[in-house]
Amino acid sequence: MPHSPLLMQLLVILGTARLCGLLLRLVGQPAVIGEMAAGIVLGPIVLGALAPDWHAVLFPPQSIGALASLSTLGLVLFMFIVGVELRAPDGVRAQIKAAGSVGLLSVALPMLLGIAVAPWLLLLAPIGVRFWPFALFMAAAMSITAFPILARILKDRGITHTPLGRLALSSAAIADVLAWITLALVVALIGSGDGYGGLARTLLGLLVLGGIVLVVLKPLYRGLLMRHAADGVPSPMVLAALMAGLFACAAATEWLGLHAVFGAFLFGTCLPRDDRLLRSLIDRIEPLAVVVLLPIFFALAGLNTTGDAFVGAGLGALALIVVTAVAGKILGGGAGARLAGYGWRDSLAVGSLMNARGLMELIVMKVGLDAGLIGPALFTMLLVMAIVTSVMTAPMLTLFARRPRADGIRGERATL
Repeated sequence: MPHSPLLMQLLVILGTARLCGLLLRLVGQPAVIGEMAAGIVLGPIVLGALAPDWHAVLFPPQSIGALASLSTLGLVLFMFIVGVELRAPDGVRAQIKAAGSVGLLSVALPMLLGIAVAPWLLLLAPIGVRFWPFALFMAAAMSITAFPILARILKDRGITHTPLGRLALSSAAIADVLAWITLALVVALIGSGDGYGGLARTLLGLLVLGGIVLVVLKPLYRGLLMRHAADGVPSPMVLAALMAGLFACAAATEWLGLHAVFGAFLFGTCLPRDDRLLRSLIDRIEPLAVVVLLPIFFALAGLNTTGDAFVGAGLGALALIVVTAVAGKILGGGAGARLAGYGWRDSLAVGSLMNARGLMELIVMKVGLDAGLIGPALFTMLLVMAIVTSVMTAPMLTLFARRPRADGIRGERATL
């Protein structure tokens, strides 16, 4: 083993992630779910228990800093792409009421349930964590939807452009914006460190940053891309300018006491809604972020897990988290679709899609862990919940969604 184990760590992490991703794809699941599970395999629960000495040599405490830096870079790049990708799907104007109904209720009900179970879960939180910041964090953790995984499931099924697919995508976009706003407020409350005065300064700084992004950066980059990337393919100099804006916004939110992912997402949303630009950025940035850097994030997540989460009362708490998360999303999203006039079968299909959490849940968990709101036990439980809810999405969609007709033409909403 060399003095610096970084290269060996990367070899083991990437190999395990690819293998687990391949295994999950063989059973009809998105590869990213297997890569998330690879984090648990590399953590103390599996590898640490089977080969503790080798695990200690492979992941010594002094090497975690380098992995954490690469992990943060991967999160920043990924959330930037998510921000660029976030847009109203085709036909959303015709169903904006339905999308708003699903989006709001698929956030409101999980949030209420998250707050309701917080008094029991607070016993597992680090000492000194106050109730309301913890309860609001649990509300945000319960209400997030994995927009990228949802989009991938719809694409794999060939139903992205059906009414059901458009409704799910537009609803997930609304739900994620609301959940991220809530999480930002929670982290601002914790990270300010100066009570409500510090919170006010953090929120004011966030509003100022949002104004700068909207009023200054958005037209600046629109003009830059129109002049030097009219075909949607940025040159190396333009790409460097995009990365400079991305890292500046990520650093700004970090300086404000928030997480860098908020600034990355905010900057991504200010770029033009150009499909050619999106494809170019995905082709040039996403492979590095998703294939190389995000598996490091999954591995670090696994290193933060603990087998104590499954001992004694921990199993009851895990069951409570999973049941609350699933019920909140399926019932909330289903009720929203039902109120908008959709049939029960299609409403439950939408609710099932909103239940996918995947990587986005891990990012929420990472933010909460870094802010000191949760410890290893709750982190482990939320990680298991993220994997379970993501795995069950595709089978539940098969159960509830009706197969679209070959001509793609649908009649009543209730027959999507």
